[in-house]
Amino acid sequence: MARLPRLVVAGELHRVLLRGHAAQAVLEDPVDRDALVEALRQALPGSGVALHAYALMRNEAHLLVTPAQRDALGRLMQAVGRRFGSAHNRRCGRRGALWEGRFRCGVIEAETYLIEATVLIESLPVQAGWVAQAADWRWSSASHHLGRFRDPLVSEHTAYWNIGNTPFERERAHADLISRGVAPEVAMQLEAVVMRSHALGGEAFLRRIGQAIDRPIGPGRRGRPPKAPEKP
Repeated sequence: MARLPRLVVAGELHRVLLRGHAAQAVLEDPVDRDALVEALRQALPGSGVALHAYALMRNEAHLLVTPAQRDALGRLMQAVGRRFGSAHNRRCGRRGALWEGRFRCGVIEAETYLIEATVLIESLPVQAGWVAQAADWRWSSASHHLGRFRDPLVSEHTAYWNIGNTPFERERAHADLISRGVAPEVAMQLEAVVMRSHALGGEAFLRRIGQAIDRPIGPGRRGRPPKAPEKP
């Protein structure tokens, strides 16, 4: 069966996952993580994609983005992959693909899940046991949201402003959100949406996304389709 086209909708929030080919730790070295940050820095301006949150792990890059056009996200990821891949291969004296053939992504209702998705992504290094606090991992957007420094990669989503009226209030609220974490059931939903390339949100949101794109936006029903009623 042919695989579904990637679910990308212009103007909507997307969770994106870029994973090393065969789970190889392409970001194991801090030099490589710095190089991917630099690739994003070069590729984001003029791409038509706003980056709201991110975390670079040892074999994965987690991004939260909004593309202005449907094809903008693919162009950005191709540009980042080319810039980082060529530099990594030259430095390591290797050849071949670094990443899985297709990046994964899913569409998320920003007004409902932006904060949880941001906290989930920025908490990944803490969950991995690499740092004690999210802001201590310098290859993520946590330091930006917690007021450590202004990250030029990050464009704050309008839905993010709802957590505080001033930058200081938002930083304090974000610190509280990070300390509380994300409910397990919400974390599972946010994980599923990117792994299955689905949409996550309320009924009105899902209906709008379904009308905007010609492909399924959620898991299909299991089992055989229901029989049509018999004609009298």
